[in-house]
Amino acid sequence: MSNNIIQAYAAKEAGAELAAYQFDAGELQPHQVEVKVEYCGLCHSDISMINNEWGVSQYPVVGGHEVIGTILRLGSEAKGLKIGQRVGIGWTAESCQSCNECISGQQVLCTGEHKATIVGHAGGFADKVRAGWQWIIPLPNDLDPESAGPLLCGGITVFDPMLKHKIQAVHHVGVIGIGGLGHIAIKLLKAWGCEITAFTSSLDKTAELKAMGADHVVNSRDSEALKSQQGKFDLLLSTVNVTLDWQNYLATLAPNGSIHLLGIPLEPIATPAAMLISGAKSITGSPTGSPAALRQLLQFAARKNIAPQIELFPMSKINDAIHHLESGKVRYRVVLKADFD
Repeated sequence: MSNNIIQAYAAKEAGAELAAYQFDAGELQPHQVEVKVEYCGLCHSDISMINNEWGVSQYPVVGGHEVIGTILRLGSEAKGLKIGQRVGIGWTAESCQSCNECISGQQVLCTGEHKATIVGHAGGFADKVRAGWQWIIPLPNDLDPESAGPLLCGGITVFDPMLKHKIQAVHHVGVIGIGGLGHIAIKLLKAWGCEITAFTSSLDKTAELKAMGADHVVNSRDSEALKSQQGKFDLLLSTVNVTLDWQNYLATLAPNGSIHLLGIPLEPIATPAAMLISGAKSITGSPTGSPAALRQLLQFAARKNIAPQIELFPMSKINDAIHHLESGKVRYRVVLKADFD
């Protein structure tokens, strides 16, 4: 069999169950690296692509963008990597490296030939996956490869705002929605030294959340509880995809505080301009992060022994894993273990 043949699981149409799929990826390009997949996290974004919820899916869709594996082949232009090295691949597979954003170290905002790992590109629900060498992130030896994958999407998504907003140990940060992203945020913020409030609609998680590092747990559906938090937060990380009581959440911000959007609500956000102006408050958002931020995150997680809480499925049971994620019962991230013949 050719080195360029990839075995994968793919959705052939919107909403379809994933089925075995084999394809020829063509010759490895000089700037690319080919990685043998060991583990791959399962993210809600994969389901959005499978179902074409964003209108950009190209079928067949091979999802998977939280990849941990070892390098099989290096293109002639790849630098700083070696065959057999354990690495990770996140949401972005390639960027142009020549636009102003790339040159300034903001490759995740590339305005040139930016390519997401699962948008018009075959992702990690496969035995092999390819990406541009800059987006191949070395895995520190102290990180467990089984649980590290979700750091490459869910982890960097919550870590990058901590860098952008210059969060320090003296700050009080709220996390809205404690699922795949939110639980990693709590662990990172705890290691960062922050005071942390978890906003959740499931108060049965309280003991778990405090064990992860939350100092306080607040019912996100209780308007009176929300009002009791006024003026407290330097940063609120919103990981949810639903419309919130934005005015009340804005009121919980301290002067110069920000609500930072990581989930995508389906409705526009209505906010009184006076609330933003009077407290110098802001509403911001971001995608994942640059290769440099990804490397910083993995190094920090290794140093502080931070690992996402996962449930492991064999990749051959990928449809069962998807149904489990859709049930809302995951604690807190699904990871698939490659088991191709």
